[in-house]
Amino acid sequence: MSIFTSPTAEDVNGSTLKIQSGHNVLARQPNGDVRSIKIDRDSSNSPSSTVAVGRLGSFHANELIGHPYGFSYEMVNKQLKVLPVRTLEEVEDTDATNELINDGEFVQPLTLEEIQTLKQSGVHASEIIKKQIEQHANYSLKTEYSKDKYKKRKEAKYSKSFTTIEPTIYNVCNYWFNKDQNRIRDIRPDTLSQILTMANIQPGGRYLAVDDASGLVVAAILERLGGSGMLLTICDTDSPPAYPVVANMNFPPDMVQSVLISLNWANSEQDYVSVHAPVEVPVDEIRSDRQKTRLRKRKAAYDLLENTREELFGGEFEALVVASQYEPSGIIDRLVPYLAGSASIVAHSPHSQPLVDLQNKLRNTPGFLGPSLTEGWLRQYQVLPGRTHPTMNTSGSGGYILHAIKVYDDPTANSVIIPRSQKTKMSIDCGAVHSAAATPTLLSSS
Repeated sequence: MSIFTSPTAEDVNGSTLKIQSGHNVLARQPNGDVRSIKIDRDSSNSPSSTVAVGRLGSFHANELIGHPYGFSYEMVNKQLKVLPVRTLEEVEDTDATNELINDGEFVQPLTLEEIQTLKQSGVHASEIIKKQIEQHANYSLKTEYSKDKYKKRKEAKYSKSFTTIEPTIYNVCNYWFNKDQNRIRDIRPDTLSQILTMANIQPGGRYLAVDDASGLVVAAILERLGGSGMLLTICDTDSPPAYPVVANMNFPPDMVQSVLISLNWANSEQDYVSVHAPVEVPVDEIRSDRQKTRLRKRKAAYDLLENTREELFGGEFEALVVASQYEPSGIIDRLVPYLAGSASIVAHSPHSQPLVDLQNKLRNTPGFLGPSLTEGWLRQYQVLPGRTHPTMNTSGSGGYILHAIKVYDDPTANSVIIPRSQKTKMSIDCGAVHSAAATPTLLSSS
């Protein structure tokens, strides 16, 4: 089973998830870039609501609602046309030399003005590419591989097509990493999978998280929990934190509201006394239904805050995941008392030095087992018939991960040191016992 298993990939009936009004959809353009688009249906159910896809143009939102993810579409006058699925065909090489002669307009006499005229007259992108190929002086000198690359470059330039991508945590993480990796603190998809595995995130568990990576860690944990369990996040905002990545995941409201709760750092202090407006007002002082409604909401917010504080102070959380802009040592010192025994502690940082200092500190502190520091390394490959090779460009690093396990410190425990001679004697005795157990017993018949 994949590390990233999305509970949103199928509905309760087992059918493939389809695009609905209100969904955030990832759209891959012909040049490989991915954009996030919002699909909203008009309240009047009219096709007037439009969705823009960069330079490709726009289309009516209703054209996409109800379709499964993974289809390719072409925009024609704000209408979508489903494109046939492309198959991976074997490309046979030829005796062509692939020699390129840089003769300017003699190689490609079709000028930019002529191409713009063709586009404005409504000529299809495939026809423009066909004309360029026909007038290319050295096209016949290219190998089949080079011809295929040439066609793809032209399609990326003139085609008005896109492919919808299902917003799984892998696809969303990859989208944000390519868009702005600083927003997610350099967490690559492979690094995120290691964080989830080291923290042992499972449905029904109770977890603590400090996420300053735009909600990427929170979204990954919510997907793993699948609506069962608890995730308590600590942040530096008074209101519930805004996690942009969570919005990309199209989680059902119940899947988030029943699991995710938040506290700011001030409210996470046990001796902190929060200042609230009065929630209990004498009945004779309530002058309107509006005031009554406001008091009811104020009391609900107060009760939620107190219940969340009680959950935190009750402890017994199964893991702590930290991906924060703040120094990780102070965060762990503050939150580790609320972890259960054998709970995992996972801290991520784009830089190694904060985690190296934290590792040295945990090694010399009772109560932490096996603090280890790792750095993920990823190499992507192009996989095509006869053309499988590593990609030319790759990311330098997905950040560093520190993992440790909390154990209860026992001041009365003593380390047991076995002398070398006793170790040798024990190994000999164990070998003799093993040999006796392996030797069959012969029974003589009378």
